Amino acid sequence: MATETLAYESAHNGDSHAAGGKHIHVTSPGLLLGVYGALVALTIITVAVTMVDFGELNVWVALLIAVVKASLVALYFMHLRWDSPFNAAIIILSLLFVAVFIGFTIFDTHHYQQNYVQPGPGQTP
Repeated sequence: MATETLAYESAHNGDSHAAGGKHIHVTSPGLLLGVYGALVALTIITVAVTMVDFGELNVWVALLIAVVKASLVALYFMHLRWDSPFNAAIIILSLLFVAVFIGFTIFDTHHYQQNYVQPGPGQTP
């Protein structure tokens, strides 16, 4: 009983890292709905971008939108926004590095695609 009281008091005093403390964070429904609206808008933008020809930048634009969407999910739905700023920076930088690695891999495929011969009917690749 004393441990539960300590956990309740430390959580309401702002000390969520005390012994036996619980991390209590309440996010307003308005904020979550706003982030949801932003994710829906970014999804619509992603579909709209596929109809525009940016040349070799198509992949980079799509990856940038994906990083923004993933960052929103991590920051607000996984509550990293209210955690240590270091953790938020690490996850966003990790997402950017993944986007760069995927982008360079896809960018590289255009350089040797001209050497690829499409197999004819009845032939195996």
